[in-house]
Amino acid sequence: MYTVNANYQELQGSYLFSTIAKKVAAYKEAHPGCSIISLGIGDVTQPLPDAVIKALHSAVDEMADVSTFRGYAPDLGYSFLREAIAENDYRARGCEIGADEIFVSDGAKSDSANIQELFGAEDIIAVCDPVYPVYLDSNVMAGRAGKYDPAAGRYTRVVYMPCTKENGFIATPPEKAPDIIYLCFPNNPTGAAADKERLQEWVDYAVKNGCVIIYDAAYEAYISEENVPHSIYECDGARQCAIELRSFSKNAGFTGLRLAFTVVPKDLVKDGVSLHGMWARRHGTKYNGAPYIVQRAGEACYTPEGKAQIRDLIGFYMENARIIREGVVSLGYEAFGGVNSPYVWLKTPEGVSSWDFFDSLLDRCNIVGTPGCGFGPSGEGYFRLTAFGDKDATKEAVMRITKI
Repeated sequence: MYTVNANYQELQGSYLFSTIAKKVAAYKEAHPGCSIISLGIGDVTQPLPDAVIKALHSAVDEMADVSTFRGYAPDLGYSFLREAIAENDYRARGCEIGADEIFVSDGAKSDSANIQELFGAEDIIAVCDPVYPVYLDSNVMAGRAGKYDPAAGRYTRVVYMPCTKENGFIATPPEKAPDIIYLCFPNNPTGAAADKERLQEWVDYAVKNGCVIIYDAAYEAYISEENVPHSIYECDGARQCAIELRSFSKNAGFTGLRLAFTVVPKDLVKDGVSLHGMWARRHGTKYNGAPYIVQRAGEACYTPEGKAQIRDLIGFYMENARIIREGVVSLGYEAFGGVNSPYVWLKTPEGVSSWDFFDSLLDRCNIVGTPGCGFGPSGEGYFRLTAFGDKDATKEAVMRITKI
């Protein structure tokens, strides 16, 4: 007789964005013909850069010719893409990362969920609070998070690191060192970004205490301030303690193509075991590689034309962020983020919960956002708005809120 993974019973409800989708679908059914504007899920809306489209067409044509046809991709990624990533994202910033330390995949979401397989079942994880749900949920599924305590609103074996207005939404290292630390800068959902000094403190802490940092840099392309590092490897010692996750989804609009990569330095060794070797083994066993045509599209992002077009794309979304932030601030709301990230983190009115604000915004303005409590206990009383929408729709959304 088979059994089920009991850890799944500790998951709280459905995935946050699935819950939002169900709520919106129910509202549409009850209010046919309503015009809903979504500033909720962080999905892009603008077409792919022209350089990417051309690369896709060219690669598709190759697949139609027996002399250039490609079958299974190398499980760790084609060398042409890994070398382009190493040169442009790392060496150009003074980071010593080799192409053979880069593992190409189909998404940072899956990588951030899968990376926990490298670590022991009893390892203690620490997450920022609020936090991107996948970091926590994947560890719950693995049994590493312990039991859920409804009264406290948290898991018993997880170290929650509050990110609040008082600390600029950037957590400080806990007094008792955990084993695995999840960091995301620029942060999803708060939009906060750690400067070089703050990030170096985390690296020094991890090296001193034998921790590993899982560093999600999915939004690094949105950084506008000079003192904010684009990679954790800009910090001294990071090769000995950090794994970095990156994605093509939000910078180049690949949410529908699916392409990402993870950097696991060869210097990451624990008790004589190489995490680089472990991840390579895991990758080769469970993954058949990102499609050739998509990897060629990724390569095109690093051409002069691709870089310029991506800058324009990011500028488009950051203009939306400015419109949202300035709009809600003009109404008297406290708002954060929207400077180094495409997210605006809004303080809900006094006494109004995140979900109540969600329901009110949907019912009164036909606007969808993301309740802060869905990202963790410290997210209660906040609300995330995304700048990934159409510009006219973004302006309309702010206008609707202003009228109400």
